[in-house]
Amino acid sequence: MSVKLTKLAGVLVHRIMAEEENVHIETTHEEEEEETNYKPPPEKTLQEMLQQDLDDHSLQKYKETLLGAATTASIIVDPSSEKRVLVRKLVLVVDGKADNALDLTGDISKLKEQSFTIKEGISYKIRIDFHVQREIVTGLKYVQRTFRSGIPVDKMTHMVGSYAPKEEIQSYTTPMEDAPSGLMARGHYTVKSLFTDDDGNEHLKWEWSFDIKKDWN
Repeated sequence: MSVKLTKLAGVLVHRIMAEEENVHIETTHEEEEEETNYKPPPEKTLQEMLQQDLDDHSLQKYKETLLGAATTASIIVDPSSEKRVLVRKLVLVVDGKADNALDLTGDISKLKEQSFTIKEGISYKIRIDFHVQREIVTGLKYVQRTFRSGIPVDKMTHMVGSYAPKEEIQSYTTPMEDAPSGLMARGHYTVKSLFTDDDGNEHLKWEWSFDIKKDWN
């Protein structure tokens, strides 16, 4: 792969799924993100990317493979929204259990009134379904802070990746997590979730809750 293709891949690839080692987990007090020397590349529109290197046929084919229909038409899923990322649903995924979902398209202020039940000690994943429209989004991140009785007990930042506009739902699933177990772990937890990116755009911020119990009932 040429140097141009390698550079473009870092911007255009729309299915860079985070490996487990890319997941940062903290159990300390809630605090500001640590500053790093990393600076995201200058933001470019989809059309600017498509117009680059028109004489490089292999690069143009690579763009077509990555971007699909977005190379020939602007993908707009919801004309009433100027957002590039439309977060649709958060799903609790547990093997052997029906998926439990939170609808993120309505009044998200009421989500805290709904509570997932999680059986202590089980393994689970969280899946987030979303649309990308209008332009490519790069460096998507899912940040989750968990609290119990107002005290922060856990924080995770998942590197989601970069995505091209697409009419179909796209999704990100976290690595497997193990719910805590034991008498002290049981109880009610609240979660502050944020879908953001390297440029600091807040695509959606919401709060929800779950209860860890001895059994599913």
